[in-house]
Amino acid sequence: MDVTGFDEIAARLRAAGCVYAEEEAQLLRSAAMSPAELDRMIEKRAEGLPLEHVVGYAEFCGFRIEVDPHVFVPRRRTEFLVHQAASIIKAGDAVVDLCCGSGAVGTVLSELEPGIRLYAADIDPGAVSCARRNVSKSGGKVFEGNLYEPLPKVLLGSVNVLVVNAPYVPTNALSALPAEARMYENRIALDGGLDGHDIQRETAIAARCWLAPGGSLLMETSSGQSSETLRIFQEQGLSSRVVSSSELEATVVIGTK
Repeated sequence: MDVTGFDEIAARLRAAGCVYAEEEAQLLRSAAMSPAELDRMIEKRAEGLPLEHVVGYAEFCGFRIEVDPHVFVPRRRTEFLVHQAASIIKAGDAVVDLCCGSGAVGTVLSELEPGIRLYAADIDPGAVSCARRNVSKSGGKVFEGNLYEPLPKVLLGSVNVLVVNAPYVPTNALSALPAEARMYENRIALDGGLDGHDIQRETAIAARCWLAPGGSLLMETSSGQSSETLRIFQEQGLSSRVVSSSELEATVVIGTK
């Protein structure tokens, strides 16, 4: 196939079920370095590969975040988590992006407040490799391992802002996720356990050990799960509240030590 015309590309994508075929056609044409590469991109997208994985990046909070195959694609709703964290961070703060995936949250926070000391961690080696390319641009550090385990112990009791987009989809609800997520993103980035709160619970239990006095834990969740996430935070002695955005369909629980 040698498809290079805008109308031809849009028609091919539309036939494959892409809702925003025209916008995607334009993006693919601008991202491809040659007609042959464009052909390959169109084929991959028509097969169902997420657009961000096809072009190699995601637009997030107005910034371009590199995204490798199988790495969790940052969602627009997570921009609300960034906005909430950005409203409380200040120069010099130690900020940790836990379950960082591509490192999108930490990367943007570093752009918005260049004076922070950024640390990020993820259990997925592929995500860590991707995050290092994004986070290193701002001088941040990325560690591989389960939750807090790989973080420098010097951070114990000194983290000012802890941002977490942990997996929160209940295991039995994974089959209802869009095909792009089920087929092309690692399950470890999606599966929150039986009730969807396993990783949230583990994160909150240890949070007080890592937070500085007055430090805050901010965690994305769903509107339907927010009451349980709030209860988990309160059980750990954190002064907690739920904030939400109807525009982004986003919910964040904030707990302060």
